[in-house]
Amino acid sequence: MRPDDLLQFYARDPRAASLREALGREGAKVEMHGAVGSAIPLAIAGMLAHEDELAHPRHHVFVLDDKEQAAYFMNDLQSVLEDRRPVLFYPRSARVPYSEEATVENANIAMRAEVLNEINGGRDGLLVVTFPEALAEQVITRKELSDQTFTISLGETYTMDFLDEVLLAYDFEKVDFVYEPGQYSMRGGIVDIFSFSFDHPYRIEFFGDDVDSIRKFDPTSQLSVAKMTRATIVPNVGNTSLHEAHEPFFGFLPQDAVLWMADAKRCAAGLDKAMERAKAHYDRLSGEVQRTPPEELFLDGEHLESLLEPFGVVEFGGGTTWANRFILKYGMVAQPAFNKQFDLIAGNLRSNHKNGYVNVVVSGQATQLERLHDVFHDRLEEHEEPVPYKPIPMELSEGFVDKELKILVYTDHQLFERYHRFRLKEGFRKNKEALTIKELMSLEVGDYVVHIDHGIGEFSGLHKIEVNGKMQEAIRLTYRGGDVLYVSIHSLHRISKYSSKEGTQPKINKLGTATWAKTKQKTKGRVKQIAYDLLQLYAKRKTAPGHAYPDDGYLQHALEASFMYEDTPDQNAASKAVQEDMLKSIPMDRLVCGDVGFGKTEIAIRAAFRAACDGKQVAVLVPTTILSMQHHKSFSRRLREFPVSVEFINRFKTGKALTETLKKVESGEVDILVGTHAIVGKRVKFKDLGLLVIDEEQKFGVGVKDKLKTFKANVDTLTLTATPIPRTLQFSLMGARDLSIIRTPPPNRHPVDTVITGFNEEVIRDAVAYELSRGGQAYFVHNRVGNIQEVAGMIQRLVPDARVGIGHGQMEGKELEDVMARFIDGAYDVLVATTIIESGIDISNANTMLINEAHKFGLSDLHQLRGRVGRSNRKAFCYLMAPPLSALPAESRKRLQALEQFSDLGSGMQIAMRDLDIRGAGDLLGAEQSGFINDLGFDMYQRILAEAVKELKEEQFKDLMEADQVESGRFVEETVLETDLSLLIPDHYVSDIPERISLYRELDNLHHAEDMKGFRHRLEDRFGPLPDATEELLGTIRLRWVAQLLGMEKLVLKSGKLIAAFVSDEESPYFQSATFARVLEYLKHHAKDASMYQRNGGLRLKIEKVETVLQALAIFEDIAGMTADEAAALSQKTPTPEVAAPRGT
Repeated sequence: MRPDDLLQFYARDPRAASLREALGREGAKVEMHGAVGSAIPLAIAGMLAHEDELAHPRHHVFVLDDKEQAAYFMNDLQSVLEDRRPVLFYPRSARVPYSEEATVENANIAMRAEVLNEINGGRDGLLVVTFPEALAEQVITRKELSDQTFTISLGETYTMDFLDEVLLAYDFEKVDFVYEPGQYSMRGGIVDIFSFSFDHPYRIEFFGDDVDSIRKFDPTSQLSVAKMTRATIVPNVGNTSLHEAHEPFFGFLPQDAVLWMADAKRCAAGLDKAMERAKAHYDRLSGEVQRTPPEELFLDGEHLESLLEPFGVVEFGGGTTWANRFILKYGMVAQPAFNKQFDLIAGNLRSNHKNGYVNVVVSGQATQLERLHDVFHDRLEEHEEPVPYKPIPMELSEGFVDKELKILVYTDHQLFERYHRFRLKEGFRKNKEALTIKELMSLEVGDYVVHIDHGIGEFSGLHKIEVNGKMQEAIRLTYRGGDVLYVSIHSLHRISKYSSKEGTQPKINKLGTATWAKTKQKTKGRVKQIAYDLLQLYAKRKTAPGHAYPDDGYLQHALEASFMYEDTPDQNAASKAVQEDMLKSIPMDRLVCGDVGFGKTEIAIRAAFRAACDGKQVAVLVPTTILSMQHHKSFSRRLREFPVSVEFINRFKTGKALTETLKKVESGEVDILVGTHAIVGKRVKFKDLGLLVIDEEQKFGVGVKDKLKTFKANVDTLTLTATPIPRTLQFSLMGARDLSIIRTPPPNRHPVDTVITGFNEEVIRDAVAYELSRGGQAYFVHNRVGNIQEVAGMIQRLVPDARVGIGHGQMEGKELEDVMARFIDGAYDVLVATTIIESGIDISNANTMLINEAHKFGLSDLHQLRGRVGRSNRKAFCYLMAPPLSALPAESRKRLQALEQFSDLGSGMQIAMRDLDIRGAGDLLGAEQSGFINDLGFDMYQRILAEAVKELKEEQFKDLMEADQVESGRFVEETVLETDLSLLIPDHYVSDIPERISLYRELDNLHHAEDMKGFRHRLEDRFGPLPDATEELLGTIRLRWVAQLLGMEKLVLKSGKLIAAFVSDEESPYFQSATFARVLEYLKHHAKDASMYQRNGGLRLKIEKVETVLQALAIFEDIAGMTADEAAALSQKTPTPEVAAPRGT
């Protein structure tokens, strides 16, 4: 079945006809009695599908009780209607009434403006979903909106100055790059404008003063998306200074619009609540400024009924407002709860089928439907009929049984008891995010920069220098003692921004001394040692025999489908990889990395269950007692309904209980044993150990690790870690360990609601009291041990019935563990603690966190702390308490705002990645490495690492290395280019310096023809046609691709000559290769212009009369017998681990 077929049931439904008929009378009031769940949007969509409604579409406005319900309702409407009608969301403007701070979400104002503009512009048949808080704010009048709308069409004529004036009068802000509504920018003949009424900004290109083209573009990538014929520019409709009069939203609606309300009385109560809020804020105002009283800006509940009088209104959420209403009986029931009992579900579907029902199961994810099919299929007895149901791939929020139409629709997330998340327009948060990340990566004057050959210097801008009378651009670095180094734009990949732990200042090197070289050597030595051990262990494992597990049965399918969240593609891949490893007879050794809360434990649980099903035992080794309690809890809870026994050993279990557990382990009664390092002790004897799961391996001491090695040779091992492993480390250790990385958070986890606030007792009291009222627990982070008791006392005073515990690092280990264990067991409601809690406690019941003096924490610390809440299907809150933003230094302000904007998990991954990376590498390679990282800066450290591993392979595993080279035909890592031609991006083309640097850096790291095409397209799209100097600049990259394939280490193109230096190692197999033979062949035929000679022990090729880059490129393509694009594709085809290592950006 398709979503369409489901809709047809409701289009043909006689109740839809009666509903349409009732609404045909003017001002009709109707009640949909007994309609439930997603059947309501379906019934409405069925009515909208009628030809009358299609021929004369009316506006329909849906008012739900709050934003969350409105969002679920809107998603249902969208998935049922599939783009047949425009569905718009009308939010509140997300600001505290009367506040000065710019707490306005421009995204929300833009969504409101879009709705008003569409109705005003005469578009028919809009479906608008909203809620009382949004309707409470009055809006600009229709007449004023029309007066203030400005349209630009193709072929019209405007001067730039005129546009500038209009946009300034509309209160637009002039910026370099447009990323949110209310901004505009001018570059040459291109004007970008982000109007409030459209979800993309416009890019208007002029030819002289004529409008030549209008396109809409994506603010994140700054690239055009589609062509337009006109741009409608609407100013900020929420800005009260731009307009005088206000009217209720209903004033915008034409007479024939239909209003659908859950309950008009509840809506009126919602309006009153918003009005009260506004009045309370108005009363607190001080100062001279005269403000508009709330009665004029907001709508109150008592006027609602009279405003609704002229419209047709349908109540569908139990509302019974009008006495003379027409009642339509639906008689449906909500989807019953089955508690994941699949036999019950199957029985229910079978008996309904017998009674003539059509059974439908819907899910937004195809994998869930497959799993459900597998679960049913695996449980079938012989000759039994399959379970009768029709799967439909669509998302609905609540299932229902419709007794009249004899159809039932069950949703997969209710069957499997998973959390279902609503999706609203991301607004413009993503654009900001893209820009913030870009800012973090961009170079500012005064930043520290590391050059791979010369060490750490200070960046002092992009400068123009003269080479043989022609202008070029170069990056200027200053070193100790005022030495200056210019780095050409062709070698930008040799430098990287210095990044290490926040706040550490690097030592600046002096040019021409050996200090830097020594630091590099020292680091390499240590890395080689580690890599060598790993390569050896790997070789040993490959020869040891292991146990191959059978294919998965229905129990495994049922377990996987009942996971509360949706699997992310990464998690799915990791899960599959583990499954494949286990089915092979070579012992598994897989490392799974992922941020806090990205579902690593779930992967371990699935693996453990697979082993247990095959009669093997599983040991789960964790670093702390607290974690062992937790893992025991989460394993037991997840495997509650399955036939496996889970036990634990740690220091809380002693004497008789311990002896008993150990006996059971030895006799094989225990399937899964969770424990601290005691597991590797002498007392623990397994009957048949098949799988070892290690959590946070880097936290164990050497002793435990040595014991593990004896364990490991033929037992499957799965290691989990939350420390993100730097990318290049993966490459360099590649082949030594199988690695799965989970980079995406589960899509249906709630974002954590993050609020920046002052230290305010009221906020603290409300936050804690609310959390306790829903039966949860709260963290209060206070990072000073000195007065932590007083803080606990304050919370006790504010919330007298809360049980408050205290935890900090100066307590005895045992005492601290007891406090934590009691918090996990729910003996405390509030835990007042230092940052000690960031390292790995997952308590799904704790969903509120208050962080005191948040401005004193680093970004990654805040991100890690925040990752402790929101670990279940409840909404979580995080309050960052700090002085007012205006009083903070820019750095802290940016940090807090970034955190507030990126409330989703995973988005934080990108920001915190830098910080975490730095810690991560230190943890992974032992503590002394983090010292090196501070000396070298993180990116440089990664590169040196890759070099070290390459050298190791050359020394110890030389045959391997040469075989790789010959096979791939790559004998040169990179080609360096020197030239006196004027190759640059001119100022008049891209005037913004940081933007130019970032373009140069991106260009320098292009390795594929596709990327080059994309880069070129982006430049033309954003800045217009390419100037000649830039054309030539793009040519140099392609020239380097071919030269690299031809085995040239360096190219010099100066005063009309091209000189190329070949591989410097005379023993290299390159000189016996077919590639070198082609070079000699070329020499034979072009003896007049080309010659070959030796200099400084290296071979050189010289070609006369080469004036441009494109000329040089043509010659090299001729020698290679292929185009630059083919050369690029060829050298990317067979990456050896080192070659594929990204060269840092």
